[in-house]
Amino acid sequence: MSDRKEQRKIAIIKGALKLFASKGFYTTTIPDIARSLDMSAGNLYNYFKSKDLLAQEIIRYISAYLGARIREVNESALNSREKIRRIVEIYFETAEKEPEMIDFFLRVYLSNREVFKEGCEGMICVNEFITEIMVFFDDGVVAGELKNQDFFSAFGLFMGYLGGMVFLNGEHILPRPLEAYIDDISENIYNALRAVPSTQVKSEE
Repeated sequence: MSDRKEQRKIAIIKGALKLFASKGFYTTTIPDIARSLDMSAGNLYNYFKSKDLLAQEIIRYISAYLGARIREVNESALNSREKIRRIVEIYFETAEKEPEMIDFFLRVYLSNREVFKEGCEGMICVNEFITEIMVFFDDGVVAGELKNQDFFSAFGLFMGYLGGMVFLNGEHILPRPLEAYIDDISENIYNALRAVPSTQVKSEE
C-alpha cells in the first residue's frame, strides 16, 4: 500500500474512532464517517467494504499502537516493578490523550463480540498487544521478580485494574485526575503479581 493510501486509511480509522465515541458504534454509519472526512461513501468503501471490517482494522491499529509502546518498556533496563509503573502510565496517558482508542477497546471490542466473530476470533486482532504483555510477564518470571502463574489470570488482574480505573474516569466518578492514581495502581498490581521470597513462604507455613 502506498504511503498516501496508508495515511488516508489511518485518517479514516481516527475519524471513525471519534464518531464511534461520540455517537455510538451502531448509530454511526459509513456515510457519517465519510462526511466527517469530506469524502464520498463510495470512496470510503474502497478502503473498507463494511463497518465491521473497519472495526476490525481499528482494533488492530490500537493493538499495534499499544504493543509498540509496551515493546519499548520490555526492551528497557527497568525491573518488573518499574515496568509495571511505566505500562500503567502508558495506558492512562493513552486514555487521556487518545480517549477514543481506549473507549473503543472497552465499549466496542469487549462488549460487541459479534462484530469480531469472523477474522478477529479470540485474541487474533489484539495479538501485538497481547504478545508484549506476555513478554513482560515471561521476563519478570525469568528474573524471579514475578510469580509463575497462568497468563490469563495475571492478564485479567492487570487489565482489570487498568480498565476499571479508565472506566471510572470516563464516567467522571474519580475525585482526582487519572494520573494521580498511577503510583497506587502500580503498587497494587506489583504486589499482586510479585514473586514471594522463599524465606517468606517458609515463615508462613
